Amino acid sequence: MKIRITLTEDMLGTVPKDKEVYKTYIETKKPDDNGEDESQTIEEIEEKGWTGFMSDENGLFVWDYYVKGFLKHAGNVLKETVKAKALRSKIDDFVFVFPRRIYFGKNQPDGVFERPLRAQTMRGPRVTLARSDYISAGSQFEFEIKLYPPHKEITGELIKTLLDYGQYMGFGQFRNGSFGRFSYEIVE
Repeated sequence: MKIRITLTEDMLGTVPKDKEVYKTYIETKKPDDNGEDESQTIEEIEEKGWTGFMSDENGLFVWDYYVKGFLKHAGNVLKETVKAKALRSKIDDFVFVFPRRIYFGKNQPDGVFERPLRAQTMRGPRVTLARSDYISAGSQFEFEIKLYPPHKEITGELIKTLLDYGQYMGFGQFRNGSFGRFSYEIVE
């Protein structure tokens, strides 16, 4: 099924805009499935604590696993509602997202959102500033979801239920602050 996402709230970028942070932390956490150096798609800046989006000559994008991660999270939250056991694992095994790079149709983010982050540490309360590039509400992007092989629990209807969760818990950073919420339509 081909899905068109329309953001109903601004979506914040999640990728550290520091290639060294990305290489030493994020790339070490993912499986080496294709040998692609994802850090080459990060716009380097000097300031720490700034997040954004991947980009290349075709514009801003997210990787396919970003959508799959959303589906797995939604599946974990809704597993009792949809009455499916080990749903995260089944999504991992039977749900595939295409293309590898999902483009927003933009070459630059629409703006920057800054907010304080508060944490209680061993040394007491701490506050730091976080800055994220964002893509505006109303923006759209498309991807395909393929189910293989056919599975009795992982169906198109289940995928729609998981996507319905996007109106409450969206994509990107600071989702619990209502960022990245979306609606969707099936275009094929």
